[in-house]
Amino acid sequence: MTGSGERVRLTSTTAGGGCSSKVGAADLAIVMRGLDLAGDPNVLVGVETSDDAGVYRLRADLALVQTIDFFTPIVDDPYDFGRIAATNAISDIYAMGAVPRTALNVATFPLEELGHAVLSRILAGGAAVAREAAVAILGGHTLKDDEPKYGMAVTGTIHPDRVITNTGARPGDVLVLTKPLGTGILSAALKKGAIDEQQIAPAVRWMTTLNRAAAKAMIAAGVRGATDVTGFGLLGHGFELARASGVRLRIAAASVPVYELARELIAVGIAPGGSRNNAREHASFTTFADDVPADLRLLLSDAQTSGGILIAVAPDRLDTLLSGLREPDALGAVIGRVEPGDGIIVDAGSHLI
Repeated sequence: MTGSGERVRLTSTTAGGGCSSKVGAADLAIVMRGLDLAGDPNVLVGVETSDDAGVYRLRADLALVQTIDFFTPIVDDPYDFGRIAATNAISDIYAMGAVPRTALNVATFPLEELGHAVLSRILAGGAAVAREAAVAILGGHTLKDDEPKYGMAVTGTIHPDRVITNTGARPGDVLVLTKPLGTGILSAALKKGAIDEQQIAPAVRWMTTLNRAAAKAMIAAGVRGATDVTGFGLLGHGFELARASGVRLRIAAASVPVYELARELIAVGIAPGGSRNNAREHASFTTFADDVPADLRLLLSDAQTSGGILIAVAPDRLDTLLSGLREPDALGAVIGRVEPGDGIIVDAGSHLI
């Protein structure tokens, strides 16, 4: 609500929404090229492999895991926006197999235009998720800006020998995804008024679902390779996993869980610019079988917000992983396998394992 009592459509206040507003991977690589970051032997995971979070060793049995993530609204409800943004930020910690401990809020906001109550509801949503994840919010930083943005800097802990990274996938591993794809498409449709809050509600449920169960399942199964799927889409983050591990991914398009409404929206031409930009970039390392439908090709590049974790698990540990994902707040979809080679191959069928 604004100060006048009118309801705010948060998605109408920004040019982009959610993780689709991220700087593209190709542009980011140009920006980072040649950046001189002082070496430190205690940095166990830095920027070199484009992993989900940085890891810094404090002592032989303890390391810090740190990340930051914030973005513009992907939904209209301020409380839900806060919940989604917090869930998304904390996910980077879970993707490394770590336990989230503390967080700092990061927000920019047009206070005069939208009013104190809206910002308060955004922060309340983030606080609710932090309590669910047993994360202590220690403070934060806010700036006045024309566009609302919110997220968190999150710190977790882990044993240095137990870090799960995007360098750990090995040929023969099975690929598992823990949330459906299509949040970028649905958010774009909401922004255009093509769908309403009821229609995006299933995606909001998944976007506010912590990847905690997935992290626990990965640890129980002894997983060494994983990444969460956000703004660069399944193919973009999958390629980071493949490149960092020196392997190739083979994905069965028909096995990838998607929101069926997202497929219907693609058919009428709705998709965010970030997802279309992703698809153009992904063409350089992805080979599609001729019979992979065009809508699924785009969905594999769709910019996700608070997406699932893409896990590479040894075949003999697959059942252990899936048993840990058989909960109301976790999905274990087997979507492909890891092979020798490089890049990504996408087949249309569903029987690759």
